Amino acid sequence: MTEAAAAPPAEDWRAGGFGLYLHWPFCAAKCPYCDFNSHVSRSVDQRRWQAAFLSEIDRVGRLSGGRVLNSVFFGGGTPSLMDPDLVAAVLDRVRATWPLANDIEITLEANPTSVEAERFRGYAEAGINRVSLGIQALNDADLARLGRLHSAAEARRAFDVGRAHFDRVSFDLIYARQFQSLDAWRAELSEALAMAVDHLSLYQLTIEPGTAFGDRFAVGRLAGLPDEDLGADMYDTTQELCAAAGYAAYEVSNHALPGAESRHNLVYWRYGDYAGIGPGAHGRLTQGGTRIATEAVRLPEAWLSAVERGATCESRTPIPAREQAGEYLMMGLRISDGIDLGRYSALAGAPPDPARVAALSQAGLVETDGKFLRATPDGRLLLNRIVAELLPD
Repeated sequence: MTEAAAAPPAEDWRAGGFGLYLHWPFCAAKCPYCDFNSHVSRSVDQRRWQAAFLSEIDRVGRLSGGRVLNSVFFGGGTPSLMDPDLVAAVLDRVRATWPLANDIEITLEANPTSVEAERFRGYAEAGINRVSLGIQALNDADLARLGRLHSAAEARRAFDVGRAHFDRVSFDLIYARQFQSLDAWRAELSEALAMAVDHLSLYQLTIEPGTAFGDRFAVGRLAGLPDEDLGADMYDTTQELCAAAGYAAYEVSNHALPGAESRHNLVYWRYGDYAGIGPGAHGRLTQGGTRIATEAVRLPEAWLSAVERGATCESRTPIPAREQAGEYLMMGLRISDGIDLGRYSALAGAPPDPARVAALSQAGLVETDGKFLRATPDGRLLLNRIVAELLPD
């Protein structure tokens, strides 16, 4: 067992590393499938937001100073609506606050409609070294159904702009869309793989309560959704085509060439610590041997006002070791590495029940070599069941 894997629970986070997430909550429009904390605003005072982000970096730095930062992720919302000067100021403060890993990954999410060569050049000069584009579909009819503001041609141009400025470029696609056939998805994914640089995030459309799609679905007005069998066939096709192209399914919905995995998301899935800054941002931060769950105020103006007043802008809840074990199990089984059984046992106080592991293994849902426990490809589709089976009563 490696030294990181053998870390005691008080320093358990070291096995996963440390990341920083910054949430930019603004979008040009709200997509009908989106349940993220995003808001449409006519105007944003970016100077106020810059000051608030810097203040929060200072505060979080005092709680976590000295630990090496492995990744930074600007998420949203649409972070590519941020002024490059704001991103530069944030990253300057980050460098002054934490020692950075030599191979630090600094990602910014972008929508094709907000991609401009000058803006991307500014992000690169600020220190962004990876972009993730929300392309979502490669045909105009489906983009319109998804409420996207860009065309397929604009998406391809945005991808070319990103590739010109960054060595690492990822993009997202959604499948199992309305009226989408298996052959259409196969053709679209083949095109995406031919375009891709090193990483693809491929998500099956889910209908979430509280979204516009959720409201339509509830009253029977969301036509053309695939049935369960077609959705499963699309998932299988996704795995097949990506594997054939050398894009390993290192996580349920994420595929990468060797070495191109998202280091920031691996901090989550390996159950490291991460600081969350911005409206609605979540975090996990170990202090004094106790892992704390943080959740920031969701409404942008309320968060901004609280930070400016020096008031509390987030809740802080200690996580018992048993709950940490459940979180580690749920996150770690999403990735192909699986979970370290020694690390899990240290958190849970006992290893998973051998009889339950054996039953799940016999069902073809998990596999283990005695040191690591992994979900099989079939098991990844039933993670909630696996976790419920393995957690102690």
